[in-house]
Amino acid sequence: MSNVVVVGAQWGDEGKGRIVDWLAEKADIVARYNGGHNAGHTLVVNGQTYKLALLPSGIVRGKLALIGNGVAVDPEALLAEIDRMSALGVRITPDVLQIAETATLVLPIHRAIDAAQERLRAKPLGTTLRGIGPAYEDKVGRRGLRICDLAEPELLAQKLDVLLEHHNAWFRGLGLEPFEREPLLNALLDLAPRILPFMGRVWEQLDAAHASGKRTVFEGSQAVMLDVDWGSYPYVTSSSTVAAGAASGTGIAPSRLGQVLGVSKVYATRVGEGPFTSEVDGTLGDVLRQRGGEYGVNTGRPRRCGWLDTVQLRQSCKVAGIDLLALTKLDVLDGFDSIYVCVAYELDGRRIDYMPSTYAEQQRLKPVLERFDGWEGSTRGIRSYDALPAQAVALIEAIQRETGVTVSMVTTGPERDEAIVLQSPFGETDHVAR
Repeated sequence: MSNVVVVGAQWGDEGKGRIVDWLAEKADIVARYNGGHNAGHTLVVNGQTYKLALLPSGIVRGKLALIGNGVAVDPEALLAEIDRMSALGVRITPDVLQIAETATLVLPIHRAIDAAQERLRAKPLGTTLRGIGPAYEDKVGRRGLRICDLAEPELLAQKLDVLLEHHNAWFRGLGLEPFEREPLLNALLDLAPRILPFMGRVWEQLDAAHASGKRTVFEGSQAVMLDVDWGSYPYVTSSSTVAAGAASGTGIAPSRLGQVLGVSKVYATRVGEGPFTSEVDGTLGDVLRQRGGEYGVNTGRPRRCGWLDTVQLRQSCKVAGIDLLALTKLDVLDGFDSIYVCVAYELDGRRIDYMPSTYAEQQRLKPVLERFDGWEGSTRGIRSYDALPAQAVALIEAIQRETGVTVSMVTTGPERDEAIVLQSPFGETDHVAR
């Protein structure tokens, strides 16, 4: 199969962007299928750092980048990101970037709603306050604005009236200032000439690409444990993050998705609130955070850190349909005397091998940890599996055994070529470095 779907297998921030960038070398198209500019994908190429949010990671390689209908697009944020990438020498024109006509728009009112909702919650969810959730709510509520509406000023104004009528009633009920129509409408009309040249029929382009034998990488944002159905609800995102979301979020048939590559760190992190059974506090958590650079790409928020949870990872692989695993940041564990992996949970005195669905039970979980020997020296930049310390190999093989999924790739640094490839998701052997 010529296509690959890239899925975050934890709580996000696994390093999906650099994996997509690596895959894009042998692909023709990179298609983003969910989320919005609450995502943050970092690429390091020859010492230059590229921080992406809405733009598919393959665009740095000059590949055709598609933003699917499942993505929530903030037009202001998108144009600002295009300008930032252009300043770094990345050429972005309609020839290399296309946005689905039916992608949902994120508006300033959505950001205001997001902030107000967080203030009203007794226990905030820890959203990025980018307005992504409220935009998806409008999409499901059938009052959202879409990219194609920018081409029809009269219809755009009518749809904006419906949206404002709904939300302003809520603002007034809370004693907050309602949004005025004209500033919003004028801002959208001003942005339209810069956005509309990028509008296209993404589903049609993907269908044509498949028919001609071209390769597509489907890039997901966030991760399985943040999926609106399969994540640690309600501390989740508002879109489908599993492999099935690549089909519904771009318009390609599920049978054409190809291999599903899950991405996981060799330890675990999480941003914001929500259960995190294998979390570690104190000095050890600080060490992981500092060595791994565990701060949000777009928000700068420090990430919570802990040991790898293979119960969670195994469950993610099952519900997301993950065929292969890419393990990232092995070099962050260099020099640890002991490394631990959560291999089971204890719930009210019982040992279990799954993540319960209720938040109350998730809060009562205790990790069952298995110890592994650490290793001396540095794994940074190692590109051969045989060159890894025996203890690192033992850890990788244990992860493979616990999850039941083949490890196809291990990264040993932030640069795009600092990786060991054991099995190409495209089914090739020319990348293999073992």
